[in-house]
Amino acid sequence: MMMISNINDKLDSMFPNPKCELEYSKDYELLIATVLSAQCTDKRVNMCTKVLFNKYRTLESLSKANKGDIESIIRSCGSYNKKSGYILEIAKSLLNEGDGKVPNDREYLERLPGVGRKTTNVVLSNLFDVPAIAVDTHVARVSKRLRLASSKDDVLNIEKKLMKKISKDKWSRTHHQLVLFGRYICKAKNPECDKCLFFEECKSKDKKRID
Repeated sequence: MMMISNINDKLDSMFPNPKCELEYSKDYELLIATVLSAQCTDKRVNMCTKVLFNKYRTLESLSKANKGDIESIIRSCGSYNKKSGYILEIAKSLLNEGDGKVPNDREYLERLPGVGRKTTNVVLSNLFDVPAIAVDTHVARVSKRLRLASSKDDVLNIEKKLMKKISKDKWSRTHHQLVLFGRYICKAKNPECDKCLFFEECKSKDKKRID
């Protein structure tokens, strides 16, 4: 298994300036965009939120929006019926309990509909610089391929293993790098191995199909 310092060095080389690719200008916009990103690409989410947040420019107006209107805007994000309900409930909760602001409060955030640990980690990390590792499908896949986690680990176990192996001050940075690595190079299908600095150590390089 590669030393974690070697992994960090190579990730730094491939992605020297990693950042969240979800587009937002207000704290609640990031929260909602992250909820929409479940089983959806950031590119698609950004297309939808551009329309959504242009039509509903404040949290107040969003909280009073017609559910059907929201559904029509976010339809291409998938699960639009559930996600539209989440958006309305989140907007109302932030206004009623959070004074219209997304709080630096993990317990509160994880109680919101449609918001789990991964979404909370993304929000806390990007809004408040809280060290965190959000494990999405990209991070999970890459972690297993790099042998930072086992093939049977669930997302929580992967997160715990990464937190142990990676220096806390690098959690958020490494999270973004692993996401980008999985999104653009170590893809689920047709990975671009010629661009990968881990190719020589990759346990899947000799397989006809990379798991």
